[in-house]
Amino acid sequence: MKGDKGGLYKICEFIVDKRKLFILISVILVLFCIVSKNWVNVEYSLESYLPETTETKRGLNLMDEEFNTYGTCSVVLHNITDAQARTVADDISKIEGVFKVDYDNDEAHYNNDNALLSVTFEYNEKDEKCLEAQEKIEEYIKMYDYSLSTSLGNKGAKLLEKEMVPIKILVVIIVVVVLLLTSTSYAEVPVLLITFGLAALVQMGTNFFFGTISAISNSVSVVLQLALSVDYAVILLHRYKEERANRLLPREASIVALSKAIPEISGSSLTTVGGLAAMMFMQYGIGADLGMTLIKAIVLSILSVFTLMPGLLVWFSSAMEKTKHKSFIPEIPFVGKFAYKTRYIIAPAFFVAIIVAYFLSAKAPLVYSSSLIKTPLTNDMQKVNNEIKENFGKDNIVAVCVPVVSYEKEAELIRELEKYDEVKSITALANSKAIGDYCLTDRLTPRQFAELLNLDYEVAELVYTAYAVNDEDYGKVINGLANYSVPLIDMFDFIYEEVEAGYVTLDDEKMETLESAHKMINYAKDQLKGENYSRIVVSLNLPMESDETTAFLDTIHDVAGKYYDKEQVIVVGESVSVIDLNKCFIRDNKVVNIISVLTVLVVLLFTFKSVGMPILLILVIQGSIWINFSVPTIKHDYLFFFAYLIVSSIQMGANIDYAIVIASRYMDLRKTMLRKETVIKTMNQCFPTIITSGTMLAVAGVLIGRFTSNAAIYGIGQCIGRGTIISILITMFVLPQILLVGDRIIERTYFSVKVPVASQKKSGLMRINGMVRGHINGVVTGVVNAEVRGDVSAYVESGAITTLNETDSKENDSHEESSAGEDTGAGIDED
Repeated sequence: MKGDKGGLYKICEFIVDKRKLFILISVILVLFCIVSKNWVNVEYSLESYLPETTETKRGLNLMDEEFNTYGTCSVVLHNITDAQARTVADDISKIEGVFKVDYDNDEAHYNNDNALLSVTFEYNEKDEKCLEAQEKIEEYIKMYDYSLSTSLGNKGAKLLEKEMVPIKILVVIIVVVVLLLTSTSYAEVPVLLITFGLAALVQMGTNFFFGTISAISNSVSVVLQLALSVDYAVILLHRYKEERANRLLPREASIVALSKAIPEISGSSLTTVGGLAAMMFMQYGIGADLGMTLIKAIVLSILSVFTLMPGLLVWFSSAMEKTKHKSFIPEIPFVGKFAYKTRYIIAPAFFVAIIVAYFLSAKAPLVYSSSLIKTPLTNDMQKVNNEIKENFGKDNIVAVCVPVVSYEKEAELIRELEKYDEVKSITALANSKAIGDYCLTDRLTPRQFAELLNLDYEVAELVYTAYAVNDEDYGKVINGLANYSVPLIDMFDFIYEEVEAGYVTLDDEKMETLESAHKMINYAKDQLKGENYSRIVVSLNLPMESDETTAFLDTIHDVAGKYYDKEQVIVVGESVSVIDLNKCFIRDNKVVNIISVLTVLVVLLFTFKSVGMPILLILVIQGSIWINFSVPTIKHDYLFFFAYLIVSSIQMGANIDYAIVIASRYMDLRKTMLRKETVIKTMNQCFPTIITSGTMLAVAGVLIGRFTSNAAIYGIGQCIGRGTIISILITMFVLPQILLVGDRIIERTYFSVKVPVASQKKSGLMRINGMVRGHINGVVTGVVNAEVRGDVSAYVESGAITTLNETDSKENDSHEESSAGEDTGAGIDED
């Protein structure tokens, strides 16, 4: 192309001419990202993404500040006697780094020839020394038939990452097969794979910019990236092949194709990005996490298409010419004929169907914990946990955090909670056994303390006197110590400090007792008493998720409110997070749906310049979403709530493109063709695009849903796969009928957008392409796209006036279509 060149054309020319530079930059970026992808921190806990105002999040933050959580692991020994299990427990307790091993001959620890050993380490659960001690345990028990369950080392995230490897491989294989079947040249496939392979690697390698991303985002973003953005490369490829068909050389064809594809791809991506952006407004932080990750993935894919792919098209041009083949995608005129014949049946039936689907989807059996979801795969950690649950049961544990006031109040609260049948057991300082029948927080007089430790009463009095002086309670010293009582835990701490300071000397036996007591006291205090709060661990005889559980958690708040300020009582546990997640869902579901629909609606309004068309298209995809989420209701399958939120946004943002492709082609053809001919030709032309993109997203979703052990990812994959298939079927077999029936509505709601334009004056030979308003003096050849030899003075409302050389062929650009500014209703009214 010669003559005047716009700014976009010059940018495209620079990209193509500097293709070696862009390819070099891409290679350097890929090498960097291969290294940097290991810098990404992955967060496996879904609770950590709850809003700061929720009880769970406040409780988790408080416990991090106030308490020390020791590392733990559970060892299950199979086909073993009780005596053997006790020996193993004793030996493990002697391993360096192990604080204690809990094992008793009861159903909670020994059942069906299986023994459960609960190991507690001497270090915080985040300390690497816990993993070292755990490795020593595994080395010791390798001779036994054993299973080991642990949360140390983020094992769950590693297992999830391992599961995604075969999924990614299968998706790549499916993508290659689909591209081969939908291509017209075998050499197209490597161009597309290189383009998206680079984008995928850069996506993984740039996630460290976010600091930490969720395990869900880390696992599914690359697969969804490919499925969501493959259209962009296909658009550029088709544009390139059109220009080559017009006898342009590879370089020129790539430049022109890119200049035409950039606006088209940018517009197409807006609906997808709009749907994903809706997730950014969720209270539940994992929505923003996945939304940001996927939006970055879309942007990187677009950049890869804009900067890398044009050069690849030039490089592979010769191979593409040599490997041409007939398209394997058949024409489907029967779909258009079926649509025309059934337009007055299918369209009304669809509107009835989506009303039913709306009410069914609203009753989808949503759950907020993974315990009720049966995933297709079970990872090693889940297998062990299932073994423990089957043989020894699973406790529903909640932590009741109350302000530090007095041990007496804590004991009173514990005694009242223990009266409820829903409470299985309680662990707290106020009921932790010390020596004999005494608890750690029991108050002892000097005589009781002397009898407990077999001390001389006079020695006990001296100790109590020193304690009273240290506590500045001089009245007790003066008035006598006989009735002076001190909590056992505080007295042990005081004596230990005095011994350490050298003020008190004990014989070896008593020193050993004191050392042992001090160790156990510190262990208990670290976990159960902080500077401002005490933690009471309650084991419930209730399921993780039920109305009964929710009601009893309210009861705990009410009971604790009798002894403490109710606003300061915080309960933490999986059952509490279920309640918080439910509250988030109610709000987030409304926000996500409203924002995604409004965002897409705005994009469609300016795309079609019609009020009726966007409403019809959104109704089609929203109807697909409702039908998608009616399936769990009909099948009585539990659905993880997060899948409902995320897939609603993705399905609206991504699947709307299928409807846009059909609607745009229909409106273009409708200008010059009868309705029957229009719908037949529309479906023939749109089928390859929809089947290419739709198959990839559907397959990606199905594979993710079929090969994972994570409940959230299982739900996302399952719903995306099923939802995309439903959207394809509806856009292929329902949308055409709706367009035929709604033809008049679309025409009557058309509007034009007036924008200020500058007048252009040119003379000589030129091409006019677009809607112009002004005076043309000369010979005009053409209807809409025209070559003019003469003078032009006109406002260009859309399109362009390009100066031509005499040697340029008038037919060279005759394939270009007129701009969207023309009257939509200019087509034939009726057949």
